[in-house]
Amino acid sequence: MDETEGSRPETGGLTTGAVARRFGVAPTTLRSWDRRYGIGPAAREDGKHRRWTAADLAVLERMRALTHDGVPPAEAARVARAQPRPEREPTDSSSGRTPGTAAARRRGSPTTRPVPRGHPGGGLQLKDARVECRGLARAALRLDAFAVDRLLEAVIAEHGLVTAWAEIIVPTLRAVGRKWQTSGEKYVEVEHLLSWHVSSALHRRQRAPAEVSTADFAVLACVPGETHTLPLEALAAALHERNLPVRMFGAALPAEALVEAVRRTGPGAVALWAQSRTTASRPLAQHVARMTWGVRGARRRPTVLTVGPGWTAPVVPGALRPSGLAEAVDAVVSVLTGRPGGPSA
Repeated sequence: MDETEGSRPETGGLTTGAVARRFGVAPTTLRSWDRRYGIGPAAREDGKHRRWTAADLAVLERMRALTHDGVPPAEAARVARAQPRPEREPTDSSSGRTPGTAAARRRGSPTTRPVPRGHPGGGLQLKDARVECRGLARAALRLDAFAVDRLLEAVIAEHGLVTAWAEIIVPTLRAVGRKWQTSGEKYVEVEHLLSWHVSSALHRRQRAPAEVSTADFAVLACVPGETHTLPLEALAAALHERNLPVRMFGAALPAEALVEAVRRTGPGAVALWAQSRTTASRPLAQHVARMTWGVRGARRRPTVLTVGPGWTAPVVPGALRPSGLAEAVDAVVSVLTGRPGGPSA
């Protein structure tokens, strides 16, 4: 069992609590990194107590520097562990000095070097966001397309598409959007570049399935006048990952075209995206929900999902209104696999 946060270090090194206080992280975070990534004390005193040596602290410091630059934790841990370990022992906790900081200052370590004014990523409202958000935002502000692509692929691989979308991609997009809105047209190119590469990353997840799915399929479309497609692209990519067939119609699909597409294909679910109340069309959603097809006595109709902040109230009885990507994915999966063919007329 690990020692408590207030334990005093002995000659063998520092306790986890002492290291946590020095580095400004929670002891539970250090223990989690130890379990998941192997970033922790190489040895234990008397077979149970953790004691951090100078070598252990150097690895931790390298990992923190990399994650603050936006590198995903697993990759940062791999790089940090691969570098040579120093032999110097850590200072005693009573000295009040953070272990390794003097050497870090001489090296110009990212953990100790002051961030200059105008540093890429400065001014973005990402105070409480994950470190991956800051790295992605900095790459976008530098217009570094290669870095943006690399970071997007890494966070999706590390956290999964749904979590990466909700906790990293969306907060970064919103921060960049706020920066553009408060700076005139100065950062519009940043938002365009980031949006394009997010879209490209989502499309790369939509590979052809190894085998044709026998499940019903979903139609995904933006309502007329709606041009914000990224959330719908994320839903399409997440459903593709689950080997569920999708018909994606993208931005601003005219009402007549939507009705014809539903009539011709007979989907089990129809997801209609509206970013704003001005584009959300309640009559259109109601019309799609009432559509039926098939032979008399066995007619079918789609389950309608109204997705996006533009929909502020239930549209029609039986329609679903998921509040985010994870809930939308679960709802579509339930409709397509739990009720094949959709609800009966």
